[in-house]
Amino acid sequence: MLRIGAVLPAGRMVDRGVLSEVGGPVTSATLLTPARTPSEAASTVANRIDERAYIRVLVVLDSAVLTVALLTGYLARFGDETPGGSKIPYVLVAPGLVLAWLVSLKALGCYDDRVIGYGADEYRRVGTASLRLAGGIAIVGYVADVGVSRGFLAITFAVGTVGLEVARFAARKRLHRARSRGDGWSRRVLVVGDTAHALDLVQTLRREPYAGYTVVGACIPDALLAPVPQRLGDVPVVGSFRGIPEAATAIGADTVAVTASVELTAGRLRRLGWQLEGTGIDLVVAPALTDVAGPRIHTRPVAGLPLIHVEAPEFRGARKLVKGLVDRSAAAVALTLLMPLLAAIAVAVRVDSRGPVLFRQTRVGQGGREFGVWKFRTMVVDADALLGGLAARNETDGLMFKMREDPRVTRVGRLLRKWSLDELPQLVNVLLGQMSLVGPRPPLPSEVARYDGDVARRLLVKPGMTGLWQVSGRSDLSWEDGIRLDLYYVENWSLAADLTILWKTFGAVVNGRGAY
Repeated sequence: MLRIGAVLPAGRMVDRGVLSEVGGPVTSATLLTPARTPSEAASTVANRIDERAYIRVLVVLDSAVLTVALLTGYLARFGDETPGGSKIPYVLVAPGLVLAWLVSLKALGCYDDRVIGYGADEYRRVGTASLRLAGGIAIVGYVADVGVSRGFLAITFAVGTVGLEVARFAARKRLHRARSRGDGWSRRVLVVGDTAHALDLVQTLRREPYAGYTVVGACIPDALLAPVPQRLGDVPVVGSFRGIPEAATAIGADTVAVTASVELTAGRLRRLGWQLEGTGIDLVVAPALTDVAGPRIHTRPVAGLPLIHVEAPEFRGARKLVKGLVDRSAAAVALTLLMPLLAAIAVAVRVDSRGPVLFRQTRVGQGGREFGVWKFRTMVVDADALLGGLAARNETDGLMFKMREDPRVTRVGRLLRKWSLDELPQLVNVLLGQMSLVGPRPPLPSEVARYDGDVARRLLVKPGMTGLWQVSGRSDLSWEDGIRLDLYYVENWSLAADLTILWKTFGAVVNGRGAY
């Protein structure tokens, strides 16, 4: 193994354990020794078949949804009666509208394999296609004075648009489950870049396997190939920058993902794009800028150079006021509706073990201000005094203490934690403006005292009852992953993202994953 500080040609350095090596001369034939095996070729063909099958499923689902929407619109508008006095043959209008809707979806790229299966762009395109078709039909109907019932069209498009989004969501969840098991349609990716950035990209793509990017090989600079490295971590190194297209073909990659490297100049990257033309292999560029959401990024072409403009995070202003108003209003409504459940939980806690029903703990909120967060008590009354004896059994890294079978947790407390019911009193904190419905996890003062500069950015916004940490594994997350998700939310929060997280929270709570 190459040791820390082992200087290679061109002054490059490689971290310990990154590259494993074997002896022998460096030749292009040696670099491409892992030629495309029959199993890899079959895997690529299978991926293509799965991709086409998934798109066909989407077309069938969309057609079924639109048919149901048309029937719903017709029955809601006319019932069982034939539209009196109408010269419009609705029996012909229906299939024509379904066909036009599918064409509109196709025209806006709703069946593009680069869009479907991950990200919000697929949902946005489906909604845009539906709205544009509705607007076009409304304009044509007005200009041509066609007497199609406006009520029929309004109901049909409302039901159809919502139905399409729900069907896409259901299909995507099934695809994500298949990808996580390793048997779903995914892209085979060849990562290209210097050692550190290539490893970062590999780890990022593997962090979310349901995104559909499977790393099958890597190409690194020539300077690192002396002697020939065979693996980058656990990813096989199949070539250098001199033979990227050949390496991609050899391992059956359908995507080349390029990350940062001083040797990949603009001209070299442009020539790589030319070399991949006609091969069916996509070229994607992963910038060094990470954890910045799309709405904050704008591309501006200047002198042929695509400059990426990144907007600053928004920590005040009208949107923040709206978020605060929505939080407090929703908390007030939820407290009113959940009053019977809160009372029942209070009785159960009191009967199960001695001590107060509620537990108040000091946490740190926005701007470093401390406040008392309220929860239903789930532990015995002397839980803090017993913590010292359990410190050696901590099951998480970082600054938090987590233990799956914590003896301090009561019987009722274990059920409350599983379903996150112990956190319902935090609605009072939201109503008082100390917390938000969605935000970073509220930290303890002892944790904040050990924050470094980056982690302290979590305190720029109000902590939340739920957040990305809640819908991504809760207590199963490592400290590093939890901090990464919190910082991502701080930098990229939006009202739409809050609604999405709230929706996903219900699924996370029902599944009970990571709750203890």
